[in-house]
Amino acid sequence: MRHRHHMRHALASIAPRRPLSAATLADLDDDAVQDIDQFVLRFGKLQDVLGTRLFPALLDVLHEPYEDRPMLDKLNRLEKLGLLESTEAWEKLRALRNHFAHEYPDEPALRAAYLNQGFDAAARIETILQRIGQRFGLDLE
Repeated sequence: MRHRHHMRHALASIAPRRPLSAATLADLDDDAVQDIDQFVLRFGKLQDVLGTRLFPALLDVLHEPYEDRPMLDKLNRLEKLGLLESTEAWEKLRALRNHFAHEYPDEPALRAAYLNQGFDAAARIETILQRIGQRFGLDLE
């Protein structure tokens, strides 16, 4: 998955600056800003692909009649199938993604906190992908 690859690359580039603070955000060079922007973009895009394409495809492969059901029902079913840790955990990932859509220019400490949470949350997305890959014998790299 291309989004996963670029998210990982951005995380690796950002790693020496972690954890971020308001002060470190203010002192970032252009490359670091691009790395953070790349992380935010790919974190969101990867979630979008999972929610709109991969999750429905998995339910289809499993012959689960969920194509016309609300997303919450799909998430609950994926949780019961052991593919998601929990629906609540996925919703927290989505909420974090939504925080990234806001710049918070007057609150750099808040922005840094959300980014740090996002860096940690990327590991949860990796876990979801590993679980799906193992269950279905897929290479989701």
